Amino acid sequence: MDLEAIAEISRLKYRYARALDTKSWPEFADTLLPEATATYAEHLRFDSRDAFVSFLQDTLGPHVITEHHCGHPEIDVHGDTATGIWYLSDTVVVPGDQMMMRGAAFYQDRYAKDAAGRWKIAHTTYERTYESVYSLADMPSFRLTSNRWALIGSPQYGVPGVAP
Repeated sequence: MDLEAIAEISRLKYRYARALDTKSWPEFADTLLPEATATYAEHLRFDSRDAFVSFLQDTLGPHVITEHHCGHPEIDVHGDTATGIWYLSDTVVVPGDQMMMRGAAFYQDRYAKDAAGRWKIAHTTYERTYESVYSLADMPSFRLTSNRWALIGSPQYGVPGVAP
């Protein structure tokens, strides 16, 4: 068992989730091979890293708050390639639409080393175990007391005329 490779792949997946939730798109893209593919649900298929990242930037921009937790990795290493299954628990909040989604899934990833010998994601997909959607209007006690993405338009971030 290649414990060093397993540790590197685990860090890669954790960085993938952190970069996704912090909307650090260049760092997120760096977790993927340029020719990486992704499949989510039945109708979301991406044939390249650029297409996948572009879709995520558009759909999970600053108007959406996300939280992705990946754990319980089952990683098998085969030389310069590997496979991994991860448990995913996620929350998506869209304040403008008064919507929150919670769900769980199992990621199934393939990994490969790039030309520099660094592990990257070659393909990612997941199968939902459940997904639930809530209207925040149905939760009168719901309050968003902190929102990093709301700060983007505030004066402290260089956009004049917008109060924090």
